[in-house]
Amino acid sequence: MKVLSVVGNRPQFIKSGPVSVALREARVDEVVLHTGQHWDRELSEVFFEELGLPEPAYRLDLHTADAERMRPGIAAALEQERPDWALVYGDTNSTLAGAEAAGDAGVQVAHVEAGLRSGDLSMPEERNRIAVDRVGALLLCPDERSAETLRGEGVGGRIEVVGDVMADACFRLSPIARARSGILGRLGLAPGGYVAATIHREANVRPERLARIVDGLGRVPERVVFPAHPRTRSVLGELPANVTLVEPLGYLDMAALCSQARVIVTDSGGLQKEAYWYGVPCVTARPSTEWVDTVELGANVLVDDDPVALAAAVAAARLPAGLPPLYGDGNSSPAVAAALMASLAAA
Repeated sequence: MKVLSVVGNRPQFIKSGPVSVALREARVDEVVLHTGQHWDRELSEVFFEELGLPEPAYRLDLHTADAERMRPGIAAALEQERPDWALVYGDTNSTLAGAEAAGDAGVQVAHVEAGLRSGDLSMPEERNRIAVDRVGALLLCPDERSAETLRGEGVGGRIEVVGDVMADACFRLSPIARARSGILGRLGLAPGGYVAATIHREANVRPERLARIVDGLGRVPERVVFPAHPRTRSVLGELPANVTLVEPLGYLDMAALCSQARVIVTDSGGLQKEAYWYGVPCVTARPSTEWVDTVELGANVLVDDDPVALAAAVAAARLPAGLPPLYGDGNSSPAVAAALMASLAAA
């Protein structure tokens, strides 16, 4: 069996790492295509090195998030490789482009993280999730809630609950990150003595909205360490004295930084989950989230772009006792490989 895996940004590189290992162990021929949606080295190339990902057979190097520009290159790779499956991850424009190109080519689409919904159609990611799940032949869900959502929508693909492959990477690599990374020493930080912040979503890097979020970070009495995506850095104004801006970090440094923070402030879906797995409370600068369980359990607070609410949430952030495991046990990637094999055999 042959699988074409389409990846393009940081979370997808993380998710695809353990899946690639599982595919190799199942003797599946995986061909990796990197769209170039993230092209900064610390947001792209370093993940292939740190996570041991197979070298991409195809690099589109488009340096864009435009799905329409990605589709011809993906279509050409599909024509060349003729895979049994196109495997796409999450909710980015790379995900959408991969699914649409595969659909046009008559190649079955498998969607990792299927069924997630925030209920906010103003988010392009929400529209991408819905569109990809409508064309997916194999819908690989992180939890039963997502599977139930898909059943309610009446999708045509086969629904499988496999857990979250990002947990596989997190559980295996975060202890290694804390042991190997020197990021806390380089920045003069003590575990539990700072706040880690990441802001990068398109809606949040509009200057007036980003200014409100940064205002909120400036009201936090602790030091805030802010690894800045290039898109964010390009529109940042003057920063408050307590906010330390740093370049984008590789996976191990980022895992070491975030897993030892007192609080994480983010708009990243992936980091909301990682915060839960790290045992670090999360404050999310968005009006909604697809990871609703983290909010319902009190591990994550939505503050949108309200600076006062952001600072208050950071000050009050504590994890409730007795939190249950969420999104799998760290063994989701073999389940993905098994579902691909089983679905092909049943076809």
